[in-house]
Amino acid sequence: MKKLLLIFLLILGFGVSNAQTKEELQALKKEKNDSIDALKAKADDIQGQIDALPGWRLKATGTIGGSVSGFNNWYSKESPNSSVGNFGININAFADRMEDKYFWKNAVNVNIGWVKFDDKDDPSDNDSYEVATDVFSLSSLYGYKVSEKFAVSALMEYRSTLVNNFNDPGFLDLGVGGTWTPFSNLVVVIHPANYNFVFSSGDAEYDSTFGAKIVADYTRSYKGLNFKSNLSVFMSYEGSDYSNYTWTNSFSYTFWKSIGVGFDFGLRKNKQEALNYELKSDPDATFGSIDNELQSYWLIGLNITLD
Repeated sequence: MKKLLLIFLLILGFGVSNAQTKEELQALKKEKNDSIDALKAKADDIQGQIDALPGWRLKATGTIGGSVSGFNNWYSKESPNSSVGNFGININAFADRMEDKYFWKNAVNVNIGWVKFDDKDDPSDNDSYEVATDVFSLSSLYGYKVSEKFAVSALMEYRSTLVNNFNDPGFLDLGVGGTWTPFSNLVVVIHPANYNFVFSSGDAEYDSTFGAKIVADYTRSYKGLNFKSNLSVFMSYEGSDYSNYTWTNSFSYTFWKSIGVGFDFGLRKNKQEALNYELKSDPDATFGSIDNELQSYWLIGLNITLD
């Protein structure tokens, strides 16, 4: 009986010892995590001071996504013998010049996706990769500061496709007005004097018009999470049929050095594009007869960030 009691006390003591050790380790872990958070906050503060210094700031981030699959004698499918593949890339890059009296912000966005469906039982089908997403935009904003948060500015923005039908159509905005920077991560451009040039060829019916340009650009990085959102709106003084907007968003999380995962998506509405697409099948289509559907794209994949 004494032996059993001794064994019980030894087991109990061992358990209490382990519990105390676990609590001590958890307390030590919390202390180290608090230290890491404090160091990270200090590093972010120093980086903010670096970002506020005059000079050039360069950054690029890209997302790559894709998949391939193959089927042999998979009879539940309409095409039991087939191969499917898709591949896409998205690149965001900027080069900004920040000075005490002026700034010059330049940005480029490229999003291209390819898709393939090969029915091995149909020798007449197209078994090559075809372009599914094709987006290209380039912008340059110059501002002369009249106060800490407001500047007189001029903007050039160009949007088109890159792989297929480059500059057909192409949209070029040139305008002047003001730029408001309420804080370093947000830039709001308001240009009441803007001309929207539209380039096209063949039988396409596009019109260049005068209007107002509004752009809002937001960027943020926090603990490996990077976010960029850009809204570009043109409001034609000749009516909503000639107005358009594009909204692009890019999310990425860096989990090792410069490598992480990324998610990109974009939305657009452009009634002139919708009309010209409808005219291919209906020569009698007009602005009043078409549905200006919301355009969209998205991409998920591996992300690489370069500073």
